[in-house]
Amino acid sequence: MAFIDSAVNLSSTDDQTDCIEHFTRLGDWVRFAASAMDAHQVFFGHGFDSGWDESVFLCMRALDLDWDAPPEVLSATLLPRERRLLWTLIGRRCLERIPTAYLLEEAWFCGEPFRVTPDVLIPRSPIAELIEARFSPWLSHSPTCILDLCTGSGCIGIAMARAFPDARVDLSDLSDAAVSIAVDNVDQKDLGYQVRVLQGDLFATLEGEQYDLIVANPPYVDEDDLATMPAEFHHEPRLGLAAGHDGLELVHRILREAPQYLTDEGWLVCEVGNSFGALTTAYPDMDLHWPDFERGGHGVFLVSAAELRMHFA
Repeated sequence: MAFIDSAVNLSSTDDQTDCIEHFTRLGDWVRFAASAMDAHQVFFGHGFDSGWDESVFLCMRALDLDWDAPPEVLSATLLPRERRLLWTLIGRRCLERIPTAYLLEEAWFCGEPFRVTPDVLIPRSPIAELIEARFSPWLSHSPTCILDLCTGSGCIGIAMARAFPDARVDLSDLSDAAVSIAVDNVDQKDLGYQVRVLQGDLFATLEGEQYDLIVANPPYVDEDDLATMPAEFHHEPRLGLAAGHDGLELVHRILREAPQYLTDEGWLVCEVGNSFGALTTAYPDMDLHWPDFERGGHGVFLVSAAELRMHFA
């Protein structure tokens, strides 16, 4: 049986004209985007498991449609300018390997959208599951003061503000650009009465503060992993990823400094990803709790203030 070569050249103006003329329905473009992503072997590591899921999100949100709209919307006819927009976005996703979140300046975390740019990492942390569970069974009471350290877009801290509406939440990051994005997200969600955004090197601007819960998602990618990461990750800020030869450059500091900023019953939650092995080797006697995640992900630990003070008295 003979097969027709149906591959579309995303750099070809002839193929562009052909696609824009004949792909008239939204469903045509979702199918085309999924096929193009498969043909170009893009990497799905920023919130999507498959080319189809990412294609639905890219096409729907680019046209300001709810990404979970009923399937009937796929039969909608698109205007030529809408088709040209989708051609451009699909080309950039496949040829330049730019993650969809950056193309649209939008990513979802804990059920709501956040503005993201290449100044911040794309939200994808399994800490979302801990927030949804309100950090049970570790927290014995609802926290009154919370810190989101290395906040990036602010998504983790804002999600915690949603989970604990009576708590005061501080967001902190070293990057001026990240702080600006976090402020935008706080303002867009009208949470300025509850959430404060600070710029500084870890705890540098937090002298005298005490928190019932500190959640940190610092850079934790070691040199070997950084060198072999798919191209999509190289669009993210290196400042948010690189963490020295073992991935623990900042984590060591957080562990040492966190005790003085935690209340007696407080907890530190920290993501270290693939550097979890280096961490357990570095602190073999520390009582670290490693939760399992139903939706995937790993490398997040919890440790109590009492345990930290025992090791860093």
